[in-house]
Amino acid sequence: MSILTLVFGLLGGCFLSVLVGIIGSRRRIGFGWAFLISVIFTPLVGLIVALLTDPLPGGDQRWGCIGTFIAILGLLFLAVFLLLLLTGGTFLLAL
Repeated sequence: MSILTLVFGLLGGCFLSVLVGIIGSRRRIGFGWAFLISVIFTPLVGLIVALLTDPLPGGDQRWGCIGTFIAILGLLFLAVFLLLLLTGGTFLLAL
């Protein structure tokens, strides 16, 4: 496994954990706990825990396009990570 694969995997996980934190900020769990659970376990476990908590009353708070931007970045880094992982880094030699 190359260092580039590791970097893209970590960046993808971090961006997805921030996205789960943003989702958790509109709920009783809050940004910090949702982000921490996502980093310690996985973003999927953090998302499930965040969605199981009660939403905040009057949760009309909007993040604008920041949530969408972070989601796209997270999925992009995750896709590159999977591509590097499945090809064993030979993808870079073709370029």
